[in-house]
Amino acid sequence: MGFIAFLILGLIAGAIAKAILPGRQGGGWIITMVLGVVGALLGGWIGSAIFGGGLQEFFSLQTWLLAILGSLIVLAIYGMVTKSSARR
Repeated sequence: MGFIAFLILGLIAGAIAKAILPGRQGGGWIITMVLGVVGALLGGWIGSAIFGGGLQEFFSLQTWLLAILGSLIVLAIYGMVTKSSARR
């Protein structure tokens, strides 16, 4: 998968994760893309460690599910970090 395709995957996966996870997450589309790309990397690592297959092709269902799962994890961690720093 190319670099631009990976950025698009991260942006869309991050947006889907923000739509799934309840609550108000700050940040614009750049933060969403960064969280999505980091989540896609995490999801690919989890997929290769547990299932033996990481991120494949751009239009693969496995790629999208792993990227969204990783984005949900990263978004939850991001929400905990920003929530604790906002209380100070």
